[in-house]
Amino acid sequence: MTAEDARSRFEAKLLRPAKPGDGRLWAFVVLPRDASERLPRRGRATVDGTINGHPFRATLEPDGQLSHWLKVGSELLDAAGVAVGDIVTLELIPVRKEPEPDIPADFEKALASRPEAQKVWSTTTTLARVDWIHWITSAKQLNTREKRIGDACEMLAAGKKAVCCFDSSGYYSKAFRAPEAES
Repeated sequence: MTAEDARSRFEAKLLRPAKPGDGRLWAFVVLPRDASERLPRRGRATVDGTINGHPFRATLEPDGQLSHWLKVGSELLDAAGVAVGDIVTLELIPVRKEPEPDIPADFEKALASRPEAQKVWSTTTTLARVDWIHWITSAKQLNTREKRIGDACEMLAAGKKAVCCFDSSGYYSKAFRAPEAES
């Protein structure tokens, strides 16, 4: 697929999440299925895009329905001059090379304490690292996250370069979904 084949352009309504979390204003958009199908993977995918012509780079999250959703933070809302409820024009194109993910501090500390795990981690692909981190950070409870960090270090130390049994799209496990929109 060429870059032009992967480009998507569509209109969507900026939705307000029913549970915004930290109290800061943000919005989201669920991608139309055909736009999501142009992405290189069903899991997290980074795109360069525009919202009403204003450029941005973002990592799309899987929605568990074989599509993706985009979080539009307050800075991007302001910079693009748009607001929750607006119909916006989005243009998205997958990045050529997925950027290295940020390693959460707790996982980085655990890796540092396990040289054999750190060695395998450093030889994995960027996409594998994205999936490892997504698996860890998608835990809903702290004890689950801690267990996943321990398990990740064990698997890496044993030579596994990819997290096993993790559906990065959330489709089969229903682990991921777009936020619920405020009614």
